[in-house]
Amino acid sequence: MDLFGLKGQVAVVTGASSGLGADAARAYAAYGANVALLARRKERLDALAEELRKTGVEALPIACDVSKEEEIKRAVDEVIARFGKIDILLNNAGIAVPGGVETLSPADWDRSMDVNVKSVFLMCKYVVPHMRARHYGKIVNISSVNATLADKVPELWRHAYNASKAAVRGLTLGMAASYAADNITVNSIGPGLFESEMTENTLFKHEAFMKMYNALTPASRPGAKGELNGTILYFSSAASSYVTGQHIIVDGGFSIV
Repeated sequence: MDLFGLKGQVAVVTGASSGLGADAARAYAAYGANVALLARRKERLDALAEELRKTGVEALPIACDVSKEEEIKRAVDEVIARFGKIDILLNNAGIAVPGGVETLSPADWDRSMDVNVKSVFLMCKYVVPHMRARHYGKIVNISSVNATLADKVPELWRHAYNASKAAVRGLTLGMAASYAADNITVNSIGPGLFESEMTENTLFKHEAFMKMYNALTPASRPGAKGELNGTILYFSSAASSYVTGQHIIVDGGFSIV
């Protein structure tokens, strides 16, 4: 617990209203961190904040569209005003717009890049100065196994998602090299298939895909609720104090076969 403990630290989680983001917020709280919850759906954030407060930590729900700079700046200012610092930033918000280059509209492409990449850039733009001032920070960017792997089945093509998640990995590398001397680590995680709002009505309902995924994955199943939290906590805690610029794929072995 000393290596992974986060007591008294402040974690900011984007995309915290559901799925992997909400699970991560619960994990941070369980290990003692106060948590700022950012997403568009304020009512969901309020409910999660109330849940987290019952564990003895502080939780701050903030309605924020992370594709918009003015909203991110306001949210970061609110976190600093409330807690006085930010120790951990988990850039989790993301969308997966289906379609290949022939069918994607420029608006779909731009929206994918805004939510998946621009949000990471903007969150870091306004959080990193506070981390540098304190000579400490842990930034964790959620990329995807699809940053390096693609789907062959046409109805599962997600070219904008592939490109955006690869960009997150590239941004992670650049930032890691730039801020290591400031005692700020920047790492990324590539989740495989987990059930979430993004996947439950798409991939999980595609029987042929699920049969193939389970057959090709050494674990023979998708990721279960909470199975990403250990990697998130590792990158967010003292356990990874000398680890930066790294990428851990959490996919039950899907990408190795």
